[in-house]
Amino acid sequence: MLKQVQLLDCTLRDGGLGLEDAYKNKISNVGFSEFDSKKIIEFLNKAKLDIIELGSIELSQEDKTRFAIYQNIEEVSKKIPQARSHNQMFVGLFRGPDTPIEDIPKWNPSLVDGLRVIIRYSELKNSLDFCAALSKKGYKVFVQPMLTMRYTDEEIAMVINAANNMDAYALYFVDSYGYMAEDDVIRMYRKFNKGLKDSICIGFHAHNNMNLAFSNVKTFIAEADTRKIIIDSCATGMGQGAGNLQTELIVPYLMQKQEANYNFDAVLNVCEILDKYFEQGIWGYSVTRLIPAIHKTAYKYAVALRERYNLSYVEINRLLSNIPEDIRHRYTPENTVKLLENLSTNKANAFVE
Repeated sequence: MLKQVQLLDCTLRDGGLGLEDAYKNKISNVGFSEFDSKKIIEFLNKAKLDIIELGSIELSQEDKTRFAIYQNIEEVSKKIPQARSHNQMFVGLFRGPDTPIEDIPKWNPSLVDGLRVIIRYSELKNSLDFCAALSKKGYKVFVQPMLTMRYTDEEIAMVINAANNMDAYALYFVDSYGYMAEDDVIRMYRKFNKGLKDSICIGFHAHNNMNLAFSNVKTFIAEADTRKIIIDSCATGMGQGAGNLQTELIVPYLMQKQEANYNFDAVLNVCEILDKYFEQGIWGYSVTRLIPAIHKTAYKYAVALRERYNLSYVEINRLLSNIPEDIRHRYTPENTVKLLENLSTNKANAFVE
């Protein structure tokens, strides 16, 4: 490849969390069948994608394997295919620093190559310490500060320093609510590029609330020079909320522009499997998912206001345009009730044009 670009497919992990979210909110009762999960991994492997995320790792009292959520590293590592493409990596994701570090084995060749960790803003130091401990155990660590645009310059500097000190494999900026614009991508990349060791990859996880994922990723690629970068994508864009950059969109682009050696037919086979899941409308662009991105707020507010409270688009827009700062990024059912208290009891008068 002319540039140091790696593609990380997170269909199973992000798609699985999307299915779990739909299940929790009584939107759908669909999960990956064991057969489909196995075939998706098989085709992603045949597609020769650089990095394949097999699922999430989370302590739980129930079996969540149909959402590609596993109890420990050993369980998710059983999904690694016996034959893999040259230099191909398989990874799993921790949703936070919840698993006791002493329960996590030292890395060995039977386990996933790398571990991605969602950095919780509310537990920033604890999350970064968890990442450092994983690195000491021999894993390639991907540091993923959720909703990176929320971070102050001082907090970004803290994350960059931690990534350098632990020799992280990658540090990401994550557009969790899908509202980053081209200038945001450039600014964030340059900030990371200036502070990070040359050996550390910069990754970008885009969401598609404003249909900007592909455009933003192309800007990311153009901005990168000698730095190795990682792009996240999912087949059909499957993921939480509006979903992610589509693997079937970025693969031919990288094949044409970056001389990447991927197997596009294998990617299309994954899309074929996912067609029946897409019929549920669990992910993808919608006006409901656009409005919160415009107001830089958690997308689940709009979903709840639309699905549970039957508000119109105009009502949702008006509410989110005045959302209090202290609850902007943190959706809960209780915070949604607080929002509704701002809604006039007389909707006809409140929303007269």
